[in-house]
This record gives sequence, C-alpha cells and structure tokens, in this order.
Amino acid sequence: QVKLVQSGGGLVQPGGSLRLSCAVSGNTLEDYATGWFRQAPGKKREGVSCIRRRDGTTNYADSVKGRFAISRDTDNNIVYLEMNALKPEDTAVYFCVAAPTFADIRNFDIRYWGQGAQVTVST
Repeated sequence: QVKLVQSGGGLVQPGGSLRLSCAVSGNTLEDYATGWFRQAPGKKREGVSCIRRRDGTTNYADSVKGRFAISRDTDNNIVYLEMNALKPEDTAVYFCVAAPTFADIRNFDIRYWGQGAQVTVST
C-alpha cells in the first residue's frame, strides 16, 4: 500500500515562493510516477506537474511553466514542488499524486492521493 504524506503550504504574498513536499512510503519513486494536482474553490481539479518514474522527465501545466519546478529525492522517496512568482490564481488545495505511469497521471488516472495542502496567495 502506497501512502503519500504532504507537508508545506500556507499563506504567501503575490510574487512569493513556497515549497511543497510529499513523502512516499510503501514503494519507491522508481515504482510510480508522481505529481501534483490542485483544486481551487468552485473549480475542477487540475494537473499541475508530474515526473516520470523511469528517467525523471517532467511535465507542467501551461499556467505554471517557468514558475513551478517539480523534483524528487529518490534516496529518501520525497517529491517536491517548488513554487515561485506565485499569483492569486494559484490559490488552491494542492494534492500529491502517484500512479503506475507518467501517462496515467497526464490522463488523470490517479492511483494514490496525498491529504492535500492549502496554498493561499494574497496580500
């Protein structure tokens, strides 16, 4: 059984930065593709970024390209989402996710979810 435990999030001013972490247990990061989704109030859940289990290839939503960076620590089974130049429209609950393949995540076919973390960008 894979378990995803998130940390990070909080309140930040526009233009600021935050880092989210996701500790993966039960399997290694080389067994599952991992990524991040978010859901803003009144909106559908959307994919933010994902990373391929085999070679670490990354993918980003157009709305966060150039501002967000996904990375992983395979020794400690942790996935990170570094968020820079944050905007009010980035306000959402962010979820760490895992699935058997990179394509599964990009197709919203998620096997495991983290507990979610609130990110609020506001003055």
